Amino acid sequence: MKRTFTASVWQEGNWFVAQCLEVDVASQGETEAEALNNLAEALSLHFEPPVATITPQIKTLEVEVGAA
Repeated sequence: MKRTFTASVWQEGNWFVAQCLEVDVASQGETEAEALNNLAEALSLHFEPPVATITPQIKTLEVEVGAA
C-alpha cells in the first residue's frame, strides 16, 4: 500500500533535514533530494512490523514525582 506524506525540509549547516509532518520521523542528507530519499526509506522502515529476536519483558515501576 502506498501513502502520501508531507515533509518539511530545511538546511542546517552543510546538511539538509527532512521531517515528516504526519509522523514523527526525520532524516538528513547532503542534498535536499538525498534527505527526502532518506526520509522515504526511514518511513518505510517505520511502518514495517517489528521483529523481535528476543521476546521483550514488560515491567512496571513506581516513581516519586512532584515537589519535595
